[in-house]
Amino acid sequence: MALLEVRDITMRFSGVRALDGVDLDIEPGTITGLIGPNGAGKTTLFDIISGVQPPTAGMVSIDGTAITRLPPYRRCRRGIARTFQRIELFGSLTVLENVRVAAEISRRRHPVEVATELLQFVGVGHLAGQLAGDLPTGAARLVEVARALATRPRVLLLDEPVSGLDDQETRAFGTLLGLLRAQGVAVLLVEHDMSLVMEVCDRVYVLDLGKVIAHGEPHEVRREPQVLAAYLGAS
Repeated sequence: MALLEVRDITMRFSGVRALDGVDLDIEPGTITGLIGPNGAGKTTLFDIISGVQPPTAGMVSIDGTAITRLPPYRRCRRGIARTFQRIELFGSLTVLENVRVAAEISRRRHPVEVATELLQFVGVGHLAGQLAGDLPTGAARLVEVARALATRPRVLLLDEPVSGLDDQETRAFGTLLGLLRAQGVAVLLVEHDMSLVMEVCDRVYVLDLGKVIAHGEPHEVRREPQVLAAYLGAS
């Protein structure tokens, strides 16, 4: 049994089918890529898994227990955390305070120490006292990851985490993903940086027009004609 299971998820908006019977399995300690062109339904699927919105049909379960109708905070307690495509830090709080809030809400003991350790872990411990609203993009995305980790997730959903990062920052983020995998965290990664996806992911799912058109190991997926046509630009 997979840690996180998505079964036959369908989402309609005013007659438009944004997701159409999507199935997904996430195993512990793996990095799974979710790729596809803009508008394919990737962020919508994240919203459904994390509880931001309910699906029209289908089921999401963790450890074999359905969580499809649970609110986001209860899913967080079950071990699901996420970051957002658009950075969602509390700009008027310091970096440390942003992570401490998550640790406190998750009832972590010694939340300040937890926040400090996590900021060091992701590589921005030196920015703990800086206002989050003043951070450059790369640092802000790392703080979002630290904040998500403060909830002790077993499944971490990352929505375009290297968007706006330079090559060096992207390589460092790839290293961080490897550390999370080694700790047993399951990562579901939405990303347009195909080099990163192919390098770090154990499995890849490809969405196009709301449907999974391919899935498998990266070297298998990249050779699929449908993937080449829909995402990589081949005719």
